[in-house]
Amino acid sequence: MASVPNDSELGYRPCVGVMLVNMDGKVFVGQRIDSQIEAWQMPQGGIDDGEEEKVAALRELGEETGIGHHHVEIIAKARDEHFYDLPPELIGKLWGGRFRGQRQVWFLARFLGSDDDINIATHHPEFSEWKWISPEMLPDVIVPFKRKLYRDILQEFQALI
Repeated sequence: MASVPNDSELGYRPCVGVMLVNMDGKVFVGQRIDSQIEAWQMPQGGIDDGEEEKVAALRELGEETGIGHHHVEIIAKARDEHFYDLPPELIGKLWGGRFRGQRQVWFLARFLGSDDDINIATHHPEFSEWKWISPEMLPDVIVPFKRKLYRDILQEFQALI
C-alpha cells in the first residue's frame, strides 16, 4: 500500500496570475464560485505542460473572464515567483492532493476594453460575480492564506498601476 506524502514532501503547483487594471487604475477581482466564504481573487491558474508563462496568463484570463487577448496589454512581469501554502485543512483536497500550495508568476496587464467585454459565464466558470476595486483593497478581500502574496504583488506593481 502506497503511503500518503506528508505536507513537506509535496511540491508547489506552477501557476500564473494576472493583476488586470482598468484605465481608472482599479483592479479586477472575481468572487470565487466554489467558496463557502466571501473570497475574491484576481485571475490565476495552472500552467499547462510546455506552456509559456505569458501564454498561460492570457489563457487563464480568457477562461475566467471571457476577455480576449486583444483587449489586454501586458505591462510587466513580476521579478520573482510568489509562493503560498494552503491551510492544513485544504492540503490533500485540491489539485488531486499533489501540491502543498502554488508557485505563481504574476503579470500586470492593462484592460483596453469596456466592461461589456467581460463575461464570467465561461465554459468552466470560476467566478459568481466580479468588480473593479482600488488596489489598496486587494489584501482585505482575499482569503487570509494569500494576503502576504497579494501585498507583495501590489507592492511590486504599485508604481506601474
